[in-house]
Amino acid sequence: MNIIYRDNYTKNLNSKYILLELDTFQRAPDELPKTSYCLISKDQVLLQEIPYLESNQELHNNMMKNYKIKNWKFCEDALTILVGKFRGEVDSFYKVMQDRIVNLKEAKQDLHWTPIITIPEQE
Repeated sequence: MNIIYRDNYTKNLNSKYILLELDTFQRAPDELPKTSYCLISKDQVLLQEIPYLESNQELHNNMMKNYKIKNWKFCEDALTILVGKFRGEVDSFYKVMQDRIVNLKEAKQDLHWTPIITIPEQE
């Protein structure tokens, strides 16, 4: 899986790549968050996946939107469909999301939960 981290790079890539939003990261509270994207070359898409490519990409995007609002049921349902799609290139991320959702459901987050991952400062 190829990953990029800056939103400004994504604007010119849509014609050649499928862009799938992954996580959003932030190093410090005063730093702007950066979103990571998975890049999948459209040339590498399997022939049998082409008819479903747009709907799979839309489902992935909706899963990420629902993750941000803590709609775990939608995410779990979407993940059961998405695993194996995109030639399996995103399956490692989908596994992380499945595990994360299980943990988040068990933790019963407070109102201040955010989907942004904070990267601890290195000493």
